[in-house]
Amino acid sequence: MRTKHVEVVEHDEGWHDQFRRLQQRLTQGLEEAGMGGALVGIEHVGSTAVCGLWAKPILDIDLVYRERSDLTGIARALAKLGYTDEGNLGIPGREAFAYDELPGLMTHHLYACPQDSAELKRHITFRDYLRSHPQAVKEYSQAKREAAQRFPDDIDNYIAYKSPVIEKLYRSCGLLGEGE
Repeated sequence: MRTKHVEVVEHDEGWHDQFRRLQQRLTQGLEEAGMGGALVGIEHVGSTAVCGLWAKPILDIDLVYRERSDLTGIARALAKLGYTDEGNLGIPGREAFAYDELPGLMTHHLYACPQDSAELKRHITFRDYLRSHPQAVKEYSQAKREAAQRFPDDIDNYIAYKSPVIEKLYRSCGLLGEGE
């Protein structure tokens, strides 16, 4: 799902409840399809997972599974829930799943990652760093608000504008070395 209009809003505590609803639905669907044993967990990642952080009102969810060989069964189970496998979209260690319409559920991005995925590690490390560093949340929120103000209809420039702040925060939490 590609963002056409960039809207960044103040953090909404209700996002956590929306995540739990989706988490429950996904867990139940995988269990009913016989794939519950492949599931390690379901993580709420991205900006909506961080209290106080301004965000696009779109949940980012990582479904974490045990073995890379489990992906085929997981994709079949997710298809029964209305999701379509889009492949890794150029990011190894993360499979993206799209949907057309899931009434009553908040807009979200769903990814499936094996438990040893570098992308999963990046998502969790960044989320946890932000959760424990209020100043970083303020700085990142400001960059996101400015980017959305400047580029409300251009997701690529929105991303590019906030990238220097993300890179700085990645260095702070150990995701990038000084020379990267």
